Amino acid sequence: MEEEMKHSPPLNTSTTAATAAGNRGQGTSLISRLKKDCLAFGVSLQEGFRYVKATIVGQAKMLKAKDEKEAATADLQAQKMQVEAADEAENDKKRIYKSM
Repeated sequence: MEEEMKHSPPLNTSTTAATAAGNRGQGTSLISRLKKDCLAFGVSLQEGFRYVKATIVGQAKMLKAKDEKEAATADLQAQKMQVEAADEAENDKKRIYKSM
């Protein structure tokens, strides 16, 4: 057994160093990816809150409406606010993924 130890090849440190450097690069890209995903998640939460707000505001305006025309206008405004929330979120996510 002692002879086996004496004749074992030396460790190749160059590949170990290259592997370590590669892992650091992957760690950086992993952190960057996590940052992007967290920002996108925050944007999605914000979109959800805007959507709920639009729905509540629309319902309140519909309840206050004096006639059918005002109710229809309130419904259209609520739908417009919901679409704007979705569009803003989509644009923000595109900007996040483009910038990083």
